Amino acid sequence: MKFENIIFDVDGTLWDTTKTVADSWNYAVEVLGYPPAGITGEQLKNEFGKTMDVIAQDLFPHLPLDQRDILMEACCRYEDEFLEELEVPPLYPGIQETIATLSKGHRLFIVSNCQSGYIELFLRKTGLEKYITDIECFGNTKKTKGENIRLVIDRNIPGSTCYVGDTAGDQTAAAYAGIPFIFASYGFGQVNEEDSFASISSIRELPDLVK
Repeated sequence: MKFENIIFDVDGTLWDTTKTVADSWNYAVEVLGYPPAGITGEQLKNEFGKTMDVIAQDLFPHLPLDQRDILMEACCRYEDEFLEELEVPPLYPGIQETIATLSKGHRLFIVSNCQSGYIELFLRKTGLEKYITDIECFGNTKKTKGENIRLVIDRNIPGSTCYVGDTAGDQTAAAYAGIPFIFASYGFGQVNEEDSFASISSIRELPDLVK
């Protein structure tokens, strides 16, 4: 099936920042004077894909909601600083050339459950801005990923559309939006592959699948 439009998840689909984000969040915990949290990259692989409020509940359930919000704001601030300092963005192999190839015959979009500014930082660090038509995220709208996919579709996209992601949450979001889901099996999560349009073990497999 040919897809005219492809919407991507970010973390676990286009790059893996879990080590850097874990370092930055542990730093935020330290700066704000809380006991060490010992957050690891592997731990965050189980969290990424969830909305930021759910991640805060999972990681800091012992904190009152107001303190949790303050801490997560600091986590996101230091996360941006740590990511900006990276000399080489942690893209999965083949991302840059594949995105460039796909852009010649498809319109490309990004929808994530991340905080405001994160997708922009990703695009700036990777030089992929010129290939992406539109973006949306939880931080901007406070809506679910499925709702944000629908927002992007409704304001931009005539034609056949698919969503590429790596978690069960991504699969559920695509189903909510009423579009096929392509599972990036190299990412962070697991899904029911029987309910997916297809599965890819490398981003390099995508152009042949959607042409």
